[in-house]
Amino acid sequence: MDSKQTTRLSKFLSLHLRHRPDAIGLTLQEGGWVSVAELLAACAAHGTPISPTQLAEIVANNDKKRFAFDASGTQIRAQQGHSVEVNLQLTPAVPPPVLYHGTAPAALPAIRREGLQKMQRHHVHLSPDEETARRVGARRGQPHILTVDAAGLHAGGALFYESGNGVWLVDAVPPQYLGGL
Repeated sequence: MDSKQTTRLSKFLSLHLRHRPDAIGLTLQEGGWVSVAELLAACAAHGTPISPTQLAEIVANNDKKRFAFDASGTQIRAQQGHSVEVNLQLTPAVPPPVLYHGTAPAALPAIRREGLQKMQRHHVHLSPDEETARRVGARRGQPHILTVDAAGLHAGGALFYESGNGVWLVDAVPPQYLGGL
């Protein structure tokens, strides 16, 4: 499968596993899981057929590891980034002392005032290293990298979760915990 097709299918899966499962007749189960067989049938019925081999390739090779199979390989979910109501069944975890967030420079005035907000998502997404934050932030042009005093925020009572692909999740990051503004 060429990279253009992989990107197109990955975006289709992201849309329907994170934001609009109902648009193709899916209902996310507890933990955000959906049957692989149901997903493949729904994709085909809505004009975007994906073979089991293609799906496995997308899950294995996605640069951000957006998707995961369950241990049996019969269920799939998006790791995080949902805008629909879903409980991913993540367990609170102690974060590393510093995490990172890549953003567009145009967002900095609002971030200075309000900190990082989850917006339409369930959590703020933080990266474990600067390079990952740079890749994430580059989606909207030249990224600006912020440092997050995760240890201080956690000590202040914030709950952190680590998703299956290493992205750290938190409800919000107030401005006083941000560096690089």
